[in-house]
Amino acid sequence: MSNTETGLRDIPENITVRMSVDQETHARDPRSVAFANAFPLRPLPPMGPVNTDPIATTPSTGHDELWSAIVPETRSRANDLHLPIVAAYAARLCDAYPEADRELVMVATILHDTGWAHVDQSRIVSEGFRGSGDWRQAIIRYEHEVEGMKVARRVLPGLGYEDAFIERVCEIIDGHDTRKVAFSIEDALVRDSDRLWRFDQAGIAMSMEWFGTDVASYMARLELEIIPELISEAGVRMARADMDRNNALLRTEVIR
Repeated sequence: MSNTETGLRDIPENITVRMSVDQETHARDPRSVAFANAFPLRPLPPMGPVNTDPIATTPSTGHDELWSAIVPETRSRANDLHLPIVAAYAARLCDAYPEADRELVMVATILHDTGWAHVDQSRIVSEGFRGSGDWRQAIIRYEHEVEGMKVARRVLPGLGYEDAFIERVCEIIDGHDTRKVAFSIEDALVRDSDRLWRFDQAGIAMSMEWFGTDVASYMARLELEIIPELISEAGVRMARADMDRNNALLRTEVIR
């Protein structure tokens, strides 16, 4: 079906195709089924240590050339805060799940939201956070995933990454916001890392502004909506530790 037939005249065909794939199709995807069969327990029990200290105590390290290659992409939608903090959570989750491909998790995490720099900046908040209906299925969220894959395919070859690895990175970037199921343990850890940023103080401050809400309401939203989405037990434990600390710090029991 063409964009004209769907009424989405200004949206690239590849994005309308992605939007047309429903969540049930994702759930039946062989990658989703294989992951569920390999890791049947939810949330995923950790095989390594789980660090629930404030994330600022353990920043991520390495990948300096990759970070340098995406400096322009960090200047959009608070990515200069978001991406390094998410990478720090990703490193912790890799410690907790050593069976995951750490390099794949870290590279996909660093790149996952670079696409925000290549979409219409005026629509990010109005459509991606406050739009009508399911904000996770907003057109602009599909757009930023597609643009993020373009960034990965542009920067990674020059850094020595092989085509097969780059496509695995793109598979994670594609759908990290809009697809409800994970296709692999690495996909799951990137997703959890992306959500864990919301529990950090910087993530709370930025997300309150984007969603247009007060802190107590936002913290309640984390409890009701985001914690149930976490796939890993380590992620749940980190989220709850951050939530407890920040609820106490921000006095949400009285400032409501």
